[in-house]
Amino acid sequence: MPPSPLPVADLTHVHGAILDWFDVAARDLPWRRNASPWAVMVSEFMLQQTPVSRVLPIYRTWVERWPTPAALAADSAGEAVRAWGRLGYPRRALRLHAAATAIVDRHGAEVPDSIDALLDLPGVGAYTAAAISSFGFAGRAVVLDTNVRRVFARVVSGEQFPAPAVTSADRDVAAALLPARDAHRWAAATMELGALICSARSPRCEECPVADQCRWRAAGYPAYDGPPRRGQAWHGTDRQCRGRLMAVLRDATAPVPKAALDLVWTDAMQRERALDGLVADGLVEPVGEDAFALPH
Repeated sequence: MPPSPLPVADLTHVHGAILDWFDVAARDLPWRRNASPWAVMVSEFMLQQTPVSRVLPIYRTWVERWPTPAALAADSAGEAVRAWGRLGYPRRALRLHAAATAIVDRHGAEVPDSIDALLDLPGVGAYTAAAISSFGFAGRAVVLDTNVRRVFARVVSGEQFPAPAVTSADRDVAAALLPARDAHRWAAATMELGALICSARSPRCEECPVADQCRWRAAGYPAYDGPPRRGQAWHGTDRQCRGRLMAVLRDATAPVPKAALDLVWTDAMQRERALDGLVADGLVEPVGEDAFALPH
């Protein structure tokens, strides 16, 4: 392999420093303790756009109830949505249920180990496939989540934040940084470094194991000057309205009359739009002429 063209003074040192730091600082997370491919898959679906603290209690309940893809596939999609609780983005529960069903139907109830087969599962994109391959099978995959991309943007490129979406340049940098050995540990370590130390708002550079190699620090912490970084609004949005409707349906043991759903949101036009969207997404099913329930 030709030498890395990256502007990192000592790549071997960077690898060693981050992996040594990870050995000491890594959080004791249940999907690391039990890094079966299914446990990793469940965690990756849940962690999409959701912090670890919110995922932990739902994850524990979920894997106790459905410890295998076959166990989840044997239950209803509605129960998967109900157990998803308040994690948000409940379509992830439907997709995970569909992926479990596909694993049972196509792969003998075992999570497949190839990237192509993983990508063919419902709800699995490039990042999730790479994460399952890396963390579930100790594969040599480029795993690029927001935390990893931020670490590489700062250390390698000298920029406060990466581009809003993954670019081919991001992938080239990550591939060049991938160590010859322990690539799966490197993926987990760089992710943890971004989550705990090289955070978006309050980086703790004095605790960073590669502060001496960081081009952003060396340049005096120049401010981000790329495309606007948009936050996600919540109050008063369709997402909040959908969440209110879903909360009623999750707690119900029988179909919910439309009149009961009408009470949870005062804006009738927005409420109807949200309910129609939930039905279109397969998260809610009409029952009779005037009631709704989670899918069977």
